[in-house]
Amino acid sequence: MQGMSEREYSAHSKLSRGAIQKAKRNGRMVLYGDGSINAAASDARRAGTTDPDQQRRSVAGSESSISGPAESSSYLKARTALTVYQAQERQLSIQKKKGALVDRARAETLVFRLARQERDVWVTWPARVAALMAAQVSAEVEAASGTPVLIEVATMQRVLETHVREQLDALADLKVTLG
Repeated sequence: MQGMSEREYSAHSKLSRGAIQKAKRNGRMVLYGDGSINAAASDARRAGTTDPDQQRRSVAGSESSISGPAESSSYLKARTALTVYQAQERQLSIQKKKGALVDRARAETLVFRLARQERDVWVTWPARVAALMAAQVSAEVEAASGTPVLIEVATMQRVLETHVREQLDALADLKVTLG
């Protein structure tokens, strides 16, 4: 017998005899003419035709010439992390295409612009409505009391501006967070 038997090669490679037989059937073993296994050539062929992940799993925690248990564990962890990262990247890409995600800087700019527009509208509101409100209050007080009452527009505008500014100051304390 020129080479190793299946049992000897099994002990040499730290694989089960069934795995050796399967590799033999699939042509991953180099055999001599008498059917014995050429160990060096078979190791090289098996290493070249077997997925590294499968090689590490078949070792099942025992040391091999390819890597030790710590290297196997770190390889599996790195591969798992890569798979998780790729899945998250695909999910983000899909959400962007659907329009579910927006650019954070653009969203903050739009929120700031909207808040400024609202504030500007409220700051100018008392000047626009003070005369109308003064006339309505004067008419209602005159109708209720029977005596003419005059409410100055400037006084009404000053009172409205004071209350609007208090409300805007209270709203200024609100903080918008986008995540």
